[in-house]
Amino acid sequence: MEWLILGMIIFLTLINVPIGFGLSIATILFLLWKGTVSLSVVPLNLFSGASSFPLLAIPLFILAGGLMETSGISLRLVNMANSMVGFIRGGLAMVTVVATMIQSEISGSSVADAAAIGNVVIPAMEKRGYPRALSAAIVSNAASAAILIPPSIPMIIYAWMAEVSVAKLFFAGFLPGFVACGAMMVLSYYYARKYNLPVEQKFSIRLVGKSTAEAFWALFIPVVIWGGIFLGIATATEVAALAVLAAFIIGVFIYRELPTSETIRVLKDSAGQTAVVMLIVASSAVLGWYLTSEQIPQKFARMILETTSNKYLILLFLNVFFFIAGMFLHSAAAIILIVPIVMPLIRQIGIDPIHFGIIVTINLGVGQQTPPVATVLFTTAAIARIPFWEVFKASWPFTVVLALVTLLVTYVPWFSLALVNLVNW
Repeated sequence: MEWLILGMIIFLTLINVPIGFGLSIATILFLLWKGTVSLSVVPLNLFSGASSFPLLAIPLFILAGGLMETSGISLRLVNMANSMVGFIRGGLAMVTVVATMIQSEISGSSVADAAAIGNVVIPAMEKRGYPRALSAAIVSNAASAAILIPPSIPMIIYAWMAEVSVAKLFFAGFLPGFVACGAMMVLSYYYARKYNLPVEQKFSIRLVGKSTAEAFWALFIPVVIWGGIFLGIATATEVAALAVLAAFIIGVFIYRELPTSETIRVLKDSAGQTAVVMLIVASSAVLGWYLTSEQIPQKFARMILETTSNKYLILLFLNVFFFIAGMFLHSAAAIILIVPIVMPLIRQIGIDPIHFGIIVTINLGVGQQTPPVATVLFTTAAIARIPFWEVFKASWPFTVVLALVTLLVTYVPWFSLALVNLVNW
């Protein structure tokens, strides 16, 4: 029975039924088939699934990212990163990685990071002699690696599903995020040597100081976010609201690059993105109720443990499982669909749920680079205005490196838990 409902969801996805509708449709069909439960549970779970306070952070971080993209904040972050690493051969590629890391500390979305940074750096990289496909590939994979840098929307959803602290998960993501982005920079340097790409400029402390001063207000937003969380004066949802307020004030009154017409467009775009994500979240609550009532998570855990009790083999299996899910599903849908099933197994074999949350997040980041869905790669291909498969051919070495980092994070829990333990939670 459990495989039939999964098959139904996959079938509906393949015939282009939006995943938010597909989750509910599959559940309703099985409830009708069994006929033992009233369909009134569907609207009740739809409402309760989307009304959780921590989930309010999702639309707020989406809006903050949209405001950044259109208010000149992203451009100033790119300029600051350029002053810091532009002296290295292929520095513009490294600038892309560094700027994406900083951007991700505000937006929480790989797609938003790719759009905001890609629109600035891809044309600049092409002028400096970078192959356009390589430029798009660097932006795309940097955005997927940076999803580990909090705040991260997939982390918020995972924390809600796994019933763990959002703040702990955010802290756990920093070190793996820096490792992943560092690996992207090393590979970028290799391609810079291979294609004899230019050095952007000589290193200058004065230039670093000037660009940092110009980006001061842009950097103020992550300070607000992390100051609120680290000092314990605000929840992740509350600092998301503060980030929106800060981005709006900086864009309208300080940089003065956010006209009313653009503000309205950003609000509309953010509302549309929020509707997509929250429909998936609400529908997943219906499916989650059905899975729980049928004891499918317990059956799944028992099936795996009957095959092997080796923790490392189970982790390898789950890595492959989430990677394949990420190939076909939006990251929010994959987390919502799979995490409730595997959490009993994770707790049974003694894996820290915070560590597992980082494993899930980076796996889905890798999945965002692989067809058929590949949401981030499609976004950068559209920005670069070249066929998707050209970007994919240039992208796969970066994706392989990201997959290797995934294995490192999986089997060395220290990378995920060091900062959490350091702040003595």
